[in-house]
Amino acid sequence: MKLLLLGKDGQVGWELQRSLAPLGILTAVGRHSTDPWGNFDDMVRIQQGIETLRPDVIVNAAAYTAVDKAEQESDYAFRCNALVPEALARAAHSVGAWFVHYSSDYVYPGTGNTPWIEDDEPSPANEYGRGKCSGDRLVAAVCPRHLILRTSWVYAARGHNFLRTMLRLFRERHRVEVVHDQFGAPTGAELLADITACMIRQVRSIGMAADALAGIYHVVPSGETTWYDYALHILQRLHADKLSISTTELVPVPSSAFPTAAYRPRNSRLNTRKVQDRFGLHLPPWQAGVDRVLDEVLPQVAATLRP
Repeated sequence: MKLLLLGKDGQVGWELQRSLAPLGILTAVGRHSTDPWGNFDDMVRIQQGIETLRPDVIVNAAAYTAVDKAEQESDYAFRCNALVPEALARAAHSVGAWFVHYSSDYVYPGTGNTPWIEDDEPSPANEYGRGKCSGDRLVAAVCPRHLILRTSWVYAARGHNFLRTMLRLFRERHRVEVVHDQFGAPTGAELLADITACMIRQVRSIGMAADALAGIYHVVPSGETTWYDYALHILQRLHADKLSISTTELVPVPSSAFPTAAYRPRNSRLNTRKVQDRFGLHLPPWQAGVDRVLDEVLPQVAATLRP
């Protein structure tokens, strides 16, 4: 099997390089790759590259993720999150490849308390969500063999994410305020990459029958939490590991305490029954993934924590 991974430098893309490698011959490209892969402004050359490579699976982990900035750069964000995936998916279909794409809880309005299911009608409340929602629809329309994975609150041991931000703030500030009225599940890039590999392995192993597995899937760990309780879990781990930090007060606050350019959904809960049933997957609790990343990161940052 030949696989093409786009966006190898991001949090998810970095982990995908590991999880996809055992499946076959992997070509992983990113923003610094040589032509034609390094320039997403030249989709014609990228499409020609796909025609030449003729992969069996294309995994698109490249995206515009600056949620607040998207309010001012809506056209560019829409191009990156909707038009580029559409062009890639069209190229995938032309060579008979499966197309794997990542989406977001932001496609939903973020209201209520019930976990969203894949059949719920999207109604994004910000420009980032509108771009991702359009991308989902365009990809599905042009490439029947698609797997669209909607996820939330992605983190990893590298890159910019909430977990790493909290570790920095706990070192720098005596008082840290964190939002307590937004609900979701922190999703490790490692888990997302491993599930992607499992799904690809299954659709490739059963041939034409796998077409029935195409569609949109929610992929997050089990359980739910708030940003505040997520931060509290990290803080408790620091205390358990006897690492001295600056923070003496972790304070829950409403979303209104942190005005943002883009609206943040209050309800980011995602029902994962569909992916579990169709692919026979077990999704571990969100705490397990966070602890595993902390096991990796804490030794690296221990030297910067005050004794």
